Amino acid sequence: MAAQATHALRIVRAGAAWLALAIGLFFLAGWIGSSIPRNRDWREPPPGDPSAITIFVETNGVHTALVLPKYSLQKDWSETFPLRDIGDPARPYTHVSVSWGERQVFLETPTWADLSPMTVLRILGFGGEGLVHVAHYARPAPASDIRPLRVTPAQYAVITRRIEAMLPPGPLSEPRRHYPGYDDYDAFYESRGRYTAANTCNQWTSDTLAAAGIRTGWWTPFAGGVMKWVPVLED
Repeated sequence: MAAQATHALRIVRAGAAWLALAIGLFFLAGWIGSSIPRNRDWREPPPGDPSAITIFVETNGVHTALVLPKYSLQKDWSETFPLRDIGDPARPYTHVSVSWGERQVFLETPTWADLSPMTVLRILGFGGEGLVHVAHYARPAPASDIRPLRVTPAQYAVITRRIEAMLPPGPLSEPRRHYPGYDDYDAFYESRGRYTAANTCNQWTSDTLAAAGIRTGWWTPFAGGVMKWVPVLED
C-alpha cells in the first residue's frame, strides 16, 4: 500500500509540474505574441484633423473593451443596442462599451471571485460559446484604464462592421435577444464565434483594431498585451 501511495504521489507531482510548465509557457507565449506588432507603421490622424474620431480602449486588468461614440456619421449604436434593453435608459449616454467574451463567464460570474476553476479548465480544454457585452456610458473621461485613440472615419467604419458581423442577423425593427447585465446600464447579446484559450476576449479587441489597420499586438490573450499598444494620455 505504501508503495502504491508513493507511486500515486509521484504521478500527482509530475502532473502538477507539467501543468505549471504549460501555464508558464502559455504566459510566455502571450507576452511574446503581444509584443509582435501588426500594422507597425500606423499613426493616429494629425492633431486638429476635424474628421478624426476618438474611441477608447478600456480594461479592468483582465478584460478589455472598445468604447465608441454612441452617435456618429458612420453609425448610430442606439439602433443596434437600444436603451430599452437596459434598466436605466434615462441617463444622457454618449458612448457604448463593446466587448466579447465567453457566455458562462459573462452570465454566471458577476465578480472574478465567482469564477470556478472547473470553468477555467473547460474553457482551456474545450472553449465555449461567445457573447457580446454592451455597457452605456455618459461622457467617459480618459484615464489609465480607459485610453483614447484617434482614428479616421474609414478605420472607424471597419470597426463598426466588425462588431455588426459578430451579431446574428436580424431586422433592426425586431428586438435582439439579450440578457440582463451586471448593472442598470449594460446588457449581453447573442454572438457568433467561439471562445477558446487562443481566441480570448482580449484577442477579439486586438483583432478588431488590427482589421481597421490600427497598430496592436499579434496575439494578445491577456489585457496587458492589448493595453501596451495604447499609450496613456499625458497631462
